[in-house]
Amino acid sequence: MRQNVILTGFMGTGKSTVGRLLATRLKFAFRDLDSLIIDKEGQSITSIFASKGEGYFREVESSMLRSVLQETSQVVSTGGGAVILLGNRDLMKKSGVVINLVAAPETILQRLQVDEERPLLRDSKSLEQIQKLLMERELFYSEADIRIDTDGKNVEDVARDILNFLERGV
Repeated sequence: MRQNVILTGFMGTGKSTVGRLLATRLKFAFRDLDSLIIDKEGQSITSIFASKGEGYFREVESSMLRSVLQETSQVVSTGGGAVILLGNRDLMKKSGVVINLVAAPETILQRLQVDEERPLLRDSKSLEQIQKLLMERELFYSEADIRIDTDGKNVEDVARDILNFLERGV
């Protein structure tokens, strides 16, 4: 398999952590879209949202995604909202296998409890806010080739689930 493996999912579902391990196992490069944006912009995502707005961030995110997906043989961890734009979803589907990581809202809240770098939860890090955002994005997340539940699993288990899926016929 020489195409890309693209991880989507809500914040706190394990995209970056699983992505790093998966890339090692596949002997692929690992690309974390949010980290690349932070490097390019020279500021945190929270700062980008605060100073330039979500619209600007989504434009930068789409541009970075297009740039990254010109390459192959990589695991790409996308930001939680990268799936919102149809163009991004189409590009991901054409560029590789799209794997959506999921977790229960309660699990996400627990994982993000000490994380202050989540601009969409900065004002309201609550179960209700997480559920609202998850519902808004559910249709987009559901377009993935496969969905993997990360609840109650360690990174090794999730990576193994993905590798098993990839071996079965991608």
